[in-house]
Amino acid sequence: MSELVEPRQAGLTHPANLLTITRLVFAPLLFWLVLDAEETRGVSWAAFGLGVALASTDFFDGKVARRANVVSRSGAFLDPLADKVVVLGSAFCLVAVERYWWVPVTIMAVRELGITAWRSRWAREGLSIPARKSAKYKTFVQGAALAAAVMPTLEDQDTTIDVLLWIAVVWTVVTGIQYLIDGQNALSATGD
Repeated sequence: MSELVEPRQAGLTHPANLLTITRLVFAPLLFWLVLDAEETRGVSWAAFGLGVALASTDFFDGKVARRANVVSRSGAFLDPLADKVVVLGSAFCLVAVERYWWVPVTIMAVRELGITAWRSRWAREGLSIPARKSAKYKTFVQGAALAAAVMPTLEDQDTTIDVLLWIAVVWTVVTGIQYLIDGQNALSATGD
């Protein structure tokens, strides 16, 4: 029978956190690459390659943390922050170059910022609402929609890009509703 080992705390310089910080540091370069390719509405191999590289850091930071059996308050804060910065920043850049319509991007932004505010409220009340697997997949779906939008082979596929964006929006809204339900259930269980 294997013994359950408590995760140990990791500092800001743990490799998992450094991968997350890398995502934040290189996000402005991604935004610039999208905006600089205005004549192609943000489409470029450079933006696609950097976007995929940044997305891979999101995959690997969690893997590194699990393999080392560490948890980190800074990582728990930085990882979703980095996701939101990259996703929303890229999406609004794609709005600026007229690749995306502002309405679905605004819906995503309202959900992301709203859930962040709710989670902060719950945290002040001592509740931690863990991320569901569906929320982790949401980030993947958003990233796939963004990658497709800047991929040169899909430059003239506006309908495909719009459909992928709306799939990401629906996934984003559904997971937001799940968070709200989870938060209300947790509050009800504590008697608040």
